[in-house]
Amino acid sequence: MARNTKWQDDYWLLLMQIYLQKPVGMKPMYSRKMVDLSMELHIPPTVLFNKMCQIANLETPRIEHIWETYGNNPRKLARAARLLREMTGFNHADEFYDGVEMNESFEKDFRPATEETPMTPVMLTLILDLYFRLTPITMVAETPEVQELARLLKVRPQEVAEVLDVFQHCDPYLNKKNVMISPLLLPCQQIWRRFGNANPEDLASYADQLKEYYKSDK
Repeated sequence: MARNTKWQDDYWLLLMQIYLQKPVGMKPMYSRKMVDLSMELHIPPTVLFNKMCQIANLETPRIEHIWETYGNNPRKLARAARLLREMTGFNHADEFYDGVEMNESFEKDFRPATEETPMTPVMLTLILDLYFRLTPITMVAETPEVQELARLLKVRPQEVAEVLDVFQHCDPYLNKKNVMISPLLLPCQQIWRRFGNANPEDLASYADQLKEYYKSDK
């Protein structure tokens, strides 16, 4: 049995908490708190972002009622959200969903790609975006753009350079013949299949959104 991940009215409370955090208003789709809530609810960030737009516009009577009740009382909203999590087992997810098959999709992008590395598919996607901005000779730890992305991802520049090297072996235009042995080869190949042949501008736009995850604090 797959877990039912349809939107529930109670989720408005959790999303409104984020909306009301200073500065009050819309939050980036891939900000840390939006992604954390997405992972908690197993609802994609795109869906939560669209729901937050509905909050901003007070689109339904239900949202208007919640706003009138909690909009000026964040403490009351925090209590209601805490009670909701306690009632639905959010704080004991492993026990609450024990024995329930869960079909994860976007969640995997924010978790390590393999047991051998802390790199996630999201991090690899950001590095692939950088790959298309550099030439092979500049795909080294000393390059400023490599160092800048490493600081954002909180990894060493050499780690970013190593991923760039793996992507060179995924790039059919380079046609590298030497054997590549790396735990990141398969994850990089998967990211290349997803984005390598897409419009670079689309990848760049997506990467800019994903960077918000690393720019925002927990």
